[in-house]
Amino acid sequence: MDNEINSGGRSLLPARRVFGYTLVAAAVAVLLTGCQDSGSGVEVSAGDSAAAEAPDGARGSGEKRDDGPRRLLWMGDSIGEAQAPALDAAMEAGGVTFESVAAAGGGGVVGEIAAPTWDRLPKTLKSFAPDVVAYQVTTYDWGTPAEQRAAYERLVKTVNEAGADLLLVSAPPFKLDDFYQPHEKEIESAPRSAKSVADKHPDTAAFLDASALWGDDSGAEQAQRSKDGIHSCQQGSAAFAVWFGEQLERRYGFAPAAADAWATGEWTGDKVYSRLGCA
Repeated sequence: MDNEINSGGRSLLPARRVFGYTLVAAAVAVLLTGCQDSGSGVEVSAGDSAAAEAPDGARGSGEKRDDGPRRLLWMGDSIGEAQAPALDAAMEAGGVTFESVAAAGGGGVVGEIAAPTWDRLPKTLKSFAPDVVAYQVTTYDWGTPAEQRAAYERLVKTVNEAGADLLLVSAPPFKLDDFYQPHEKEIESAPRSAKSVADKHPDTAAFLDASALWGDDSGAEQAQRSKDGIHSCQQGSAAFAVWFGEQLERRYGFAPAAADAWATGEWTGDKVYSRLGCA
């Protein structure tokens, strides 16, 4: 879904950056498979891709903040829902309280379909009181670029007024089936719209370009999609959690826990993965 972005002004990823995150994904896969096969752990560090270049969401000054995250709220659709168990485990291991409101069949902030999100978000911000909110662009963020930007601006304002930073995260590439094909251009423009909004609020928002991890081809091995071509199984979700922790480290000075401290925990048996037909 990000192919158009590469041709629309975003620079191509340096080969060493993509290679670094490929190694992380492979290392997490070995860790999970090794534990399932032999019951023994394999040491994997979240710093395996430390040589990767700074992401789009990193602060221009290069300085890290030391004020978060301590309480992280995760938002998204069913893709985000499949990533949430791994994120929860990784954040907990790193000393961060985590809550997910990612929702199957919704979770977006653009258009009429987003009404449930906007109804629930203020209540969640008040009750959970996060200092960082991460919103993964959803497969339902349909609308014109102007409508998308307006929705993301509203999200920045709502989150910032609640005292939290907002991280806008690009979605992984996914299969555009018959349901999504009519909205292809809207799906392609959404991450561009999100980035343009984040760029206007460098002190309180950032855009994280996850194509460094996933690539741009949903059918490629790097994308780590499940059988449906849309969601991730345990290994892909764990790889994302490692990558996401690195982005928090770059922005806030957060110290991610090593993957072997959490990657083979009880979260791997979450029912979301059985629904996806994951092993």
